[in-house]
Parts: sequence; C-alpha cells; structure tokens
Amino acid sequence: MLDALKNFINELTGDAPAAKGFDAADYQLAAAALLVHIASIDGEFDNNEHARIQQLVEARFGLSAGAARQVIEEARESESEAVDLYRFTSVLKRRLDAEGRLAVVGMLWDMAHADGAVHEFEENVVWRVAELLGVSTRDRVLLRREVRESLETPSEAQSSQTGETEA
Repeated sequence: MLDALKNFINELTGDAPAAKGFDAADYQLAAAALLVHIASIDGEFDNNEHARIQQLVEARFGLSAGAARQVIEEARESESEAVDLYRFTSVLKRRLDAEGRLAVVGMLWDMAHADGAVHEFEENVVWRVAELLGVSTRDRVLLRREVRESLETPSEAQSSQTGETEA
C-alpha cells in the first residue's frame, strides 16, 4: 500500500512514468480522500460517518475491512495535506470513465447524508467536485435525489411493515 501512496504522489507531481499501467489504488485513495474531506467539512466527524466511509470503500472497491481501513487512513493523511480538491479530482478524471465519475459523486452524496443532514459546506464540496469531474448539474442533482430516496426507502419500508403488523 505504501507503493500505492508513492504512485499517487508521483501522479500528482507529474513524476509518474509515461507508460504506467492502471493502478486501482490511485483512484481509490483519491476517492477515499474526498469522502474523508466531505465527512469532516462540517467540523464533525462522528462514528456514523466513519462507519459509512468504511462501508463505501469496502463495497465500491471490493476491499476487505483491513484493506479499506488502510486506504482510509492514507486518505486522511493525504487529505490533511491537500490544499485543494484538484489534487484528487485530477487523478479521478484521468483514471475513471464517465460512469466511474458519476459513481464517485454518488458516493459523496451518500457520505454527505451519513450524519442525517446535508450541511451547506458538504453540498458545496459535492458541487465543486462534480464540476471538476465533468459531471453535469443535471446528473449531480439526479444522483442526490437517488441517494436521498435510497436512504429514505428502508425506513419507510420498515414503518409500513410495522404499521401492517399492528393493524
């Protein structure tokens, strides 16, 4: 994993070899750093947000719990040293196709909802990342709605089930 961080830094500084093959850890680290950024932008980084980052990184990248924790820890370090979002979005834009970039914006919306409310700073970060990734305003808004509806659906289903059994 240390090599992945080294490759990521080389990619950012332009020191990466021209004929470099795809290394999944580069974009995983960049995406995780954006998740960490959005989780902490409102001044609180609670257990729900930490657990949600863990779930998102494991599910999206197919990593074990231990590997996901390592990526998240490296992402926290990288995010704390970053001066702007371009550091991460430039890697994602180069490494991911349009569908992958949409998935990253969807993950960010999911993370923004992790504490139960989307803070205006979180909304602004998702907007800026989407712009840097070339995701349209329409797609960004649709993704937000999809994430919000997917998060509301389980509780509504549970409420209706409870209501049906009580009736």
